[in-house]
Amino acid sequence: MLVVRVTDNLNTNSIFTQKYGSLSKEEAEDNAKRIEDVAFAAANEHYEKEPDGDGSSAVQLYAKECSKLILEALKRGPTIRDEKEVLASDKASALPETVFDISKATEALVWKQPCVAEPILASIKDQLKEVDLSDFIAGRPEAEALEVMNIFSSALEGSILKSLNLSNNALGEKGVRAFGALLRSQSCLEELYLMNDGISEEAAEAVCELIPSTEKLKVLQFHNNMTGDKGALAISRVVKCSPLLQDFQCSSTRVGSEGGIALSKALETCIHLKKLDLRDNMFGKEAGVALSKALSKYAGLTEVYLSYLNLEDEGAMSIARALKESAPSLEVLDMAGNDITAEAAPIVAACIAEKQHLTKLNLAENELKDEGAIQISKVLEDGHLQLKEVDMSNNSLGRSGARVLAKVAVQKPEFKYLNIDGNFISDEGIDEVNELFEKFPDRLGSFDENDPEGGGDEDEEESGEGVDDEHELDEHELERKLENLEVNKEE
Repeated sequence: MLVVRVTDNLNTNSIFTQKYGSLSKEEAEDNAKRIEDVAFAAANEHYEKEPDGDGSSAVQLYAKECSKLILEALKRGPTIRDEKEVLASDKASALPETVFDISKATEALVWKQPCVAEPILASIKDQLKEVDLSDFIAGRPEAEALEVMNIFSSALEGSILKSLNLSNNALGEKGVRAFGALLRSQSCLEELYLMNDGISEEAAEAVCELIPSTEKLKVLQFHNNMTGDKGALAISRVVKCSPLLQDFQCSSTRVGSEGGIALSKALETCIHLKKLDLRDNMFGKEAGVALSKALSKYAGLTEVYLSYLNLEDEGAMSIARALKESAPSLEVLDMAGNDITAEAAPIVAACIAEKQHLTKLNLAENELKDEGAIQISKVLEDGHLQLKEVDMSNNSLGRSGARVLAKVAVQKPEFKYLNIDGNFISDEGIDEVNELFEKFPDRLGSFDENDPEGGGDEDEEESGEGVDDEHELDEHELERKLENLEVNKEE
C-alpha cells in the first residue's frame, strides 16, 4: 500500500513535483519499491534495538524515512538509462524469498489494533507460502481470541499456502471454525501443524470438514490433543485422503483401540511414509496387529515411535515381523513401555538384526530381563556401525544383561549413550560396566535408579542374577539356552 502511495507522490501533480518535476510511471514505481525497502530496514533496525517498546517509534521512523527519501528522489529527478542498465538494475533489485515476521509486535499490531493487521495481511497474502500462527492467542480471553482468529482467517483467505502452523493455541472446536475461511480455501497444503490445540472429537470433525483437499499433504502433526477414539475416526479420514503423507504424528491424543485400528487402516494408503509417531496412546494389542499391516507397506520408513501404546507381546511381535520385511533404512525404533517380555525377544531381535542403519533403539520400561537383553545384544554385535543410542532402562536386567549390552555398545564407532538405569544390576555388575566405559564415561547413563537388591527370588531364579557370584549365570551358558528357546519360538 505504501509503495502505491509513494508512486503516486512521485508521478502525480503536487507542490513538490511542480517545484522539482515528476518521474515517469515506471521510474516512480522503481523508486517507490526501493524507498520502502530502505525505510523498512531502518525502522526494523530501530525496533530491534528497542525490543520492549510497542513499535510506535519504529513506525514514526518508517514514515519519516519515506518522506525524506521521496524528497531526495524528486530532487534527483529522472534518470536516463540504456536498456542494458535497466536489465542489470532489475536483476539486482529482484527480491529473494523473504519472511514477514510480526511476532515481536503482536501486542501492538494484533491485540491493540487488529484492524491494522487485516489490510496488511490481505495485501501480502498472494505472496505467502508458509504461515506460522502458533502460540499467538493462548491465554487471551475467548471472545478476544476468536475475534482476532476471524480477522486473520478472513485476511488470509484465498492464499495458496504450502505450510500452515496453528499449534499451541488451545483452539478447540470454536477456534478451528474461527479459522474456517482460511482452512476452506486451502487445497494445496503440504504441511499442517495442529499440536497442543485442545482438539476434541468435535474439533477433529471440524478439521476434517473444513479442509477441502489433503491430496498434496506431506506433513501432518497432531501431538498432545484430547482427540479420543471418535476424534481419531475423523483424523483417519484426513489421513486416508493423504496419499503423499511422509510425516505423521498423532502422539498423546488419548486414542484407544477403536481409534487406533481406524488410524492404522487409514495409514495403509500412505505408502510414502518416512516418519511415524503414535507415542503415548492406548492402542492395545489389537490395534498393534492392525498397525503391522500398514507398516509392512513402508519401504522408505526411517523413524518409528511406538512407545507407551500398551502393545504387549502380541502387538509387539506382529509389528516386529512386519518391520523385519520392510523399512530397510530404518534409523530409529522406539517401542518403550509396551509390556514386552522375553517371550517376544526372539522376534524383536530378528527385526533389529535386519536394520543395519539403526542409530537409536529404545526398549525402555519393558520386561525383557537378561534373556531378552542378551538376545538383542547378540544381533547388535555384527554390523550396526551407525548405532548411537540404546535405552534398556527399567527392564528388570541383572548383571549378565547389563554386561553384554555394555560390551556391544563400546565396540560401536559412533556410539554416544547407553541407558540401563532402573534395573536390578548388582554392585559387581555396575563395576564391570563402568570399567568397560572407563575411556568414555560420558557415554554411559547414571545408575541412580538402579536397585541391586531388587528383583525378588523369582526374578533371581529366572535371570540367574543373585547376590552370590556362585549363583551368577554365565552369559555364554545363558546364550546357549536362549538359542534353544529361539528355535522353539520360531517353530
